[in-house]
Order: sequence, then structure tokens, then C-alpha cells
Amino acid sequence: MYPRAYARNFFEMKRFTQNLIIIAAIAAMFFSCSGLSKVAKSGDPELIYNTALKLYNAEKWTRASDMFDACAGYYIGSEREDSIAFFSARSKFKSRDYHDASAQLDEFRRKFGRSTFIEDAEGMFALCEYYLSPEPTRDQTQTAKAIVTLNTFIERYPNSERVEPFRQIIEELTARLHEKNFLNAYAYFKVQRYKSAVVAFKNALKNYDNTTYREQIMYYIVVSNYRLAHDSVAEKQADRYMAMLDSYYSFIEEYPNSEHIKELDRYFKEAKDFIDKNKVE
Repeated sequence: MYPRAYARNFFEMKRFTQNLIIIAAIAAMFFSCSGLSKVAKSGDPELIYNTALKLYNAEKWTRASDMFDACAGYYIGSEREDSIAFFSARSKFKSRDYHDASAQLDEFRRKFGRSTFIEDAEGMFALCEYYLSPEPTRDQTQTAKAIVTLNTFIERYPNSERVEPFRQIIEELTARLHEKNFLNAYAYFKVQRYKSAVVAFKNALKNYDNTTYREQIMYYIVVSNYRLAHDSVAEKQADRYMAMLDSYYSFIEEYPNSEHIKELDRYFKEAKDFIDKNKVE
């Protein structure tokens, strides 16, 4: 390449780079907090809406949501009302603001039931309810609500690609309810309130008969009955050992190869010896 041509290309490239820097600087100023605040307060609906779209496409979720909220009032009753509400809610969802996104999506699905965005909105709403579900050690009201919401989506959109993932989420949440159910009953056992523990464990089976904690629950029913009988005053021991034997027979019938059999056999022998010795019928 001739020196003169090389110099021309060099300066053109340098000028192009400088222009890119200037454009980036203008964009940064445009998307700055102060710049966006001015746009939001401009009173120009189109400017606010277009700015919101630019932020949305740039995946600036929090700022996009704020900007969509700023222009929403201008478009009430217009063709854009549902799309603005949807984009705002989705921006909140993408920024992991699941509480506000859930509230906004819930309102959207009630207000815009015929919107082209309705399936996506209900899918995100169900996911928000899932993400808001707490750990098993905490109250599980939200978890139960999430399961209902996910099942409702599956019923309404049986051909959706979300159906299988949602079914897997429901299994996860159901397991969380089972664990909470078990932990509630185990809390009584842990503090040696064996009578209450027996009632709580039986209720746990009644609530979730197919729980993955079934063997553990039935085991703790036997142990709780045994300890309750063993520690009781003499006049109550017979009835309580009999209750312990009933729970023992139920356990070994269902889990004859359980790792707990040897331990429970010892309790069985003590209970049987007491009953035989005292000629309890």
C-alpha cells in the first residue's frame, strides 16, 4: 500500500472510532438516570414510549419498567395499553422483582384476557408464584398457591411448551409441602411431646398419603407410641403399649426390610412382655 493511501485509511479509521465513542457517550447520557428522568417528565408520550422500548431492547430491565410505567397513563384505552402493561411486567420479571411482577401480571390477566400476550403473561405469573415460594422451614401458603397457579396454566394451555417444565416444578413444590408437613410433626417429637407427635404424624399421613416421608413418619409413630407408653404412669401403660403394637404391625407390614426393624423389634418385645406379664387382653 502506498504511504499516502495508508495514511488516508488510518485517519478514516481513527475518525470512525472517534464517532463510535461519541455515539456511545451520547447513548450513555441518554440512558443516564438524569437523562431518563427528564424524558419521563417531558410530557411527551411518544418520546417516553420509544425510550422505554430502547431500554427494553437493550435489556435495561429496571429502567425500562420505570419508563413504561411513566407512559402507561397516556395510553389508557388505546391499542398500546396491554403491550405497555405487559412489557412493564416482563421487565420487572426479568429484573427478578417477582413480587411487583406478580401483582402486575395478575392484574394484566384479569384486565386483558384477550390480549395476544395473555399466555406469556399467565406463564410468567405462574413462575413468579413459584419464585416467591419459601423454603420448607417457613410457612407454605405461598407454595400451595403456586401449585394451584401452575396447574391452572396447564389446564388452560395443555399444548404449551411450558407444560412439562411446569409439571416438574409442581413435583418440586409438592415435595416441599411434604417436607414441611413432616417437619411440623417432627417438631413435637424433638421436644418430647410424644402424644402430640403421634397425632401430628398421623395427620401428616392423612394430608399426604403418598409422601416420600411415609416410612419415616410411620417409624416415628411407632417410636413416639413406645416412648409415650414407656414413660407413662402404670395405669396408662397398657393402652399405650397396645397402641404401640398396632403401629408396629402397620409398619412391618409395609416396610418389612426397613433399616429400623431391629430397633422396633426391641420395642415390640418390651411391649409384648408388659402385656403378657400384666395379662392385658
